[in-house]
Amino acid sequence: MASGTTKPRLHSLRRQRRRLLNRVFAAAYTSVILALLYHHALTLLHSTTFTSFCISFTIFLSDIVLAYMWSTTQSFRMNPVTRQEYPENLEKFLDRKDFPAVDIFICTADPYKEPPINVVNTALSVLAYDFPTEKLSVYVSDDGGSELTLFAFMEAAEFARIWLPFCRETNILERCPDAYFSSNYAQNPKTLQIKMKYDNMKTRVESVVEKGKVSDEYISNEKQLQVLSQYWTQDFTRQNHPSVIQVLLDTNKDKDITGYSMPNLVYVSREKSKATPHNFKAGALNAMLRVSSIMTNAPIVLTLDCDMYSNDPLTIQRVLCYISDESIRPNLGYIQIPQRYHGLNKADIYASEHKRLFLINPVGLDGLDGPNYVGTGCFFCRCTFFGGPSSPVEPEIPELGPNYIVNKSIMDQEILDQAHHVSRCNYENLTDWGSKIGFRYGSLVEDYYTGYRLQCEGWKSIFCDPNRPAFLGDVPISLIDVLNQNKRWSVGLLEVAFSKYSPVTYGIQAMGILMGQAYAHYALWPIWGVPITVYAFLPSLTLLNGIPIFPKVSDPWFLAYIFLFLGAYIQDCLDFILAKGTFLRWWSDQRIWLIRGLSSFPFGSIEYIAKHLGMATHGFNVTSKVMDDELSKRYDQGIFEFGVESPMFLPLAMAAILNLMAFFFGGIVQIFKERNLDGFFVQVFIAGFGVLNCLPIYEAMVLRSDKGRMPTRTTIISTLLVGGLCAAASYVLKM
Repeated sequence: MASGTTKPRLHSLRRQRRRLLNRVFAAAYTSVILALLYHHALTLLHSTTFTSFCISFTIFLSDIVLAYMWSTTQSFRMNPVTRQEYPENLEKFLDRKDFPAVDIFICTADPYKEPPINVVNTALSVLAYDFPTEKLSVYVSDDGGSELTLFAFMEAAEFARIWLPFCRETNILERCPDAYFSSNYAQNPKTLQIKMKYDNMKTRVESVVEKGKVSDEYISNEKQLQVLSQYWTQDFTRQNHPSVIQVLLDTNKDKDITGYSMPNLVYVSREKSKATPHNFKAGALNAMLRVSSIMTNAPIVLTLDCDMYSNDPLTIQRVLCYISDESIRPNLGYIQIPQRYHGLNKADIYASEHKRLFLINPVGLDGLDGPNYVGTGCFFCRCTFFGGPSSPVEPEIPELGPNYIVNKSIMDQEILDQAHHVSRCNYENLTDWGSKIGFRYGSLVEDYYTGYRLQCEGWKSIFCDPNRPAFLGDVPISLIDVLNQNKRWSVGLLEVAFSKYSPVTYGIQAMGILMGQAYAHYALWPIWGVPITVYAFLPSLTLLNGIPIFPKVSDPWFLAYIFLFLGAYIQDCLDFILAKGTFLRWWSDQRIWLIRGLSSFPFGSIEYIAKHLGMATHGFNVTSKVMDDELSKRYDQGIFEFGVESPMFLPLAMAAILNLMAFFFGGIVQIFKERNLDGFFVQVFIAGFGVLNCLPIYEAMVLRSDKGRMPTRTTIISTLLVGGLCAAASYVLKM
C-alpha cells in the first residue's frame, strides 16, 4: 500500500511544451533562410552593372547578419524550463539557526545621478529581510567618495532602529520605506509617527544633497564630525582619496528600539588615485568582495543595483531552496533573479522592461547550463569567485579565501586595518584579481563578462522568477538616457566579442555550441545595426528612384520574404505575450529595437573602434535616476522625450523623413502612375512599416511644442542631410 504522506519539496521544474514546436519551426525557418541566401548568391552572379552588384551585395550582407543573429536566438528556444520554489518548506529541511550568512553588496557612484535617499531605501529594504539579523551584512560601495552618501547612511542607520522592528512586528511585504509609504498603508498613530520620522530623514538627506555639503546644522555629534571631516581635506577628491570604511551598524553591539540585534551595515569607499586604473564597477565590487571577506566572509553574496529595492522579505529563503539541495545542479555558482521595474508606463515606450533579456531568454538558458549574470539580484556562492569548481585559485592571503572563518568583531582594529589595506588602489597589482579571481575586468559590461567567464570555468546557474517580484527598480524615462545606456552596453559587449575570450570561439569550446551561441547573441548585439540601417535607407532610396530590388509579388521568392518576416515577428510576439506581456508593449519593444539599430548600436560600434585606435572616448557614464516632474508627466502619458541635441537623433530623424518621402512619393508614383505595385510592393511595405514605427518622431518634429520635442536644429540638419543623400543616390543609381 502506498504511503499516505509525501516528502515536502523545496522546488520543482517543468519543461515547457512549446520547445518541440520551437525546434520544428527552427528547422523550417533555417531551410527558407538557406534557400534565400542561395537566391541572393544567384542574383549576385547575374548582376549586369556595378550598381546592381553593390545593391545586391549590401542586401546579401545584411541578410547574412540577420540570419546569423536569428540562429543565435535559437539557443534560448531549444529547452526552456520553468521553476518554482516552496520557501514555506525550507525550515523542514534546515533549521533557521543553521541558515548560511549572506553579504549584500550595493553599489553607487554619483550622489547627483543616483540620489542617496534612493540608495538608502534599497539598503533599508534588505536590512529588513525576514532573516536572522546576526547572519546578515550590508556593504555599501560609494565609488563617488561623497560625504553626502555617507551622511545619508548615518541617518539611515538611526532610522533602521525603528523601521526594522516595525517590519518584523507587522510582517509587511513592502519593506522599502518609500514604497510602503507611497502605497495604501494602514494609517494609525504608530505608522504616522514612523512616517514622520522617515520624512524628517528624507528632508535632511535631500537638503544636504541640494546644498552639496554637510553643514554644521546637520551634524548631531562629535563622532559624525570626526568621520565626515575626512572628506574636507584639500587633497580629498572624487578621483583621488584614501579608503574610507565606516561601520555604521555592528550586529554584536547595536540594538533596535525593541532590543533585537541589528544586521551589519558597512560603508566602503575604496582608495582612488588618478595614477591607478580603478576598473569602474567591477573594481568597486572586487574591493567590496575583499573587505567583506576580511569582516564577515559570508558564504553567499548578493549584488544589488542602488535603485533595486527588495519587494519580498523572503527572497533569501527562496534562494536557499536551491542552495540547500546539493543534488539539484552540480557546480552551482549563482542564482539569478530577474530585474523588474516599477513606474513603467502602459506601453513601456522605451522597452525598459527588457522582457527578452531579463525574463524570456533566461528561461531558455535555464534549460541548458543556466542564465547569464545581469548585474543585480544575483546570489553567488562566494567560492564561485575563486577559480573553477575543479580548479580553485587561492588568493594571495588566506583571509580572502572563501572558506576562511572570521572570528573577530568587525569593529576590531586589526580587522579594520586589514580592510583598509585590501581596499587600497594598488592592492591588486601582481595578483589574480579581475582575471582569475572576483569580478572580471576587460569590459564595460562587467556583469555579462563575469557571468560568461564563470560559466566557461564550469560553474552552472539557476533562474529564479517568483510570482511576486523579488526586487523592483527605476527605469530611465528619457530617450537619450536609454540610448546612452545601450551605447555603453554595446561598447562593452564588443570588447568581449573581439577578445581572446570571444563566445564565438572560446565560448563554444568551453561550454558547447548552444551556450556559446547564446553568449554570442549578446556579445554581437551591436551588429544588428548593420541590417537595420541598410533596410532603413536602401529600399526607400531605390524606391524614390524607381529601381526594384526585391522579388515581385508574382515571384515565388516573394513568399520566402513573407514567411521570414511574419515567422520571426509572430514568434517574437508570441514569446512576449506568453511571458505575461501585452501586444502594446511588444510593439514598443520591436520599435525600440529598430531605434537602437540606428543610434546606440552604430554609435557604440564607432566608439569601440575609436577606443581601440587610442582615441578619446566617453568611458563609463552612470545612468541618471533623478526624476524631473515635467519629464515624468510626459513619460506617464507615453510621450517620447527627445529634448536635447544628440548626434544619435540624426540618423533616426533622417530615416523617419526618408521613409515618409518614399512611402508617399515613391509609393504613389509606382502604384498610381506606373501601375507597378507588383514590382515595388516589398519596398513600399518596408517604407510604410518604417513610417508606422516613426510616428513618435514625426510628432516630436512637427506637432509638439513642449520641452521634450525634437530640437529644431536636429530637424533642419537631418532634412538637409536627407536632401543631400537623395541627390547623391539619384546620381549614383542612374549612372
